[in-house]
Amino acid sequence: MRKFLTTVGLASSTVAAGLLMASPAAAATASSEFDVVLPGNKPHTAYYVVNTAELNGSNITGKSMLSWNILVDQVVDDSKRFTSFKVTTRLEQRPTKTGADRVVTSKTCDLTQLVNDNYSWFLDEPVNNCVAPSTPYADELWWSSDSTIVYDVEGDASGPITRELQGSPLVHG
Repeated sequence: MRKFLTTVGLASSTVAAGLLMASPAAAATASSEFDVVLPGNKPHTAYYVVNTAELNGSNITGKSMLSWNILVDQVVDDSKRFTSFKVTTRLEQRPTKTGADRVVTSKTCDLTQLVNDNYSWFLDEPVNNCVAPSTPYADELWWSSDSTIVYDVEGDASGPITRELQGSPLVHG
């Protein structure tokens, strides 16, 4: 199931990137995934993030959608899994295709309760999306969206872990 979802996400990203090169499309997406091995008998879980730079009329928005699925058949220990689980989504621009990114807008979303209360989540709903504020779209610039997740596993004594995730393809034109 996990490989199928990854393949679908990569295929979707490739199609979106192709559309963007032809003309400004509605959205450009990129997918990332990572596993978290929790201590004790808590479920080993895979997390998936889709970063999107989306044109809405004359504005552009950055969005990160988080989903996850346990990788074991049963949950033995259903206690708290994370003391913190936060997503920061950034909408970035650059003056040239190879230039340096500059953050235009960003938002940090606390998803700790959502990931602790649900072993799996594959719906695309506002509650599992972190959306950076929209900004006016300038077609001479190159735009993208990316995100960072910082989480702290309950009971592992390792402290916060940071995951830099795959940014969306560039939107231009």
